[in-house]
Amino acid sequence: MPVDAAEALAAAPRVREIAWEHKDVQLYHLGIGAGLPATDPRELRYTLESRLHVLPSFATVAGAGAPGVIGALSAPGVDVDLAHVLHGGQRLRLHRPVPARGRASAASRVVAVYDKGTAAVLVLRTEVTDADGPLWTDEAEVFVRGEGGWGGERGPSGRPSPPPAGPPDHVVERTLREDQALLYRLSGDANPLHADPEFAVRAGFERPVLHGLCTYGATLKAVVDTLLDGEVTRVREYRTKFTGVVYPGETLRLRMWSPVRSGEMREARVAVSVVERGDASVLADTVVRYA
Repeated sequence: MPVDAAEALAAAPRVREIAWEHKDVQLYHLGIGAGLPATDPRELRYTLESRLHVLPSFATVAGAGAPGVIGALSAPGVDVDLAHVLHGGQRLRLHRPVPARGRASAASRVVAVYDKGTAAVLVLRTEVTDADGPLWTDEAEVFVRGEGGWGGERGPSGRPSPPPAGPPDHVVERTLREDQALLYRLSGDANPLHADPEFAVRAGFERPVLHGLCTYGATLKAVVDTLLDGEVTRVREYRTKFTGVVYPGETLRLRMWSPVRSGEMREARVAVSVVERGDASVLADTVVRYA
């Protein structure tokens, strides 16, 4: 069986050393659409090293290694065709603000394997720690089409919840560059689905699609800019489900509902759609928790 749940879950964590500096952060920020207008002080905090604020979602590419969705496919017990893989969701928990440069140890392992009947779902967790202790934890949820049906645990429902009742408190639109995916992939995700037209067609798409984690980062930036006035260090957790694809050059419409208190934290809820395709949903169950 291409997905051996028992072997994947029993495998020891794979540990690698990662390092990054301010140029990696700047490239990531440009890859998710920062820097427009180029002289806007609110954008310079993402692009100019002398005043650099690190958006927490940079954690998903720090070290320029394979993203979680790819890392899960190289785990023991997993041998599947990349063209059958979809990124289902992403969760990030910050233990401390992400520094503009650093060295850390990243330990990754598959912590769950679910049988959805027509697909397998893998959850890859990565714990990142530096000399001062834990930095962040992220989890990638990976759907592998055609690999379910072995009678395993189904796991939680993958159906997205409806957005909050009532109109959003903020609506923001962000137009993506035609070369957004080509720029974003320089941060480490070289999956040909995002650049090679022939591979994209084989995977069932009309042309290369934007990385889900690019949409993920662009969304967090919009929330931080709109609700937190760019105060990136206030973010504690960020999670979403990927519900549709985005093509480079399209316009994201982000609907934000004002945060509600959850203990000592606040939770902002967000729904993201594509304007040009009748508000087709691309991110759902999106929550940003912050201090």
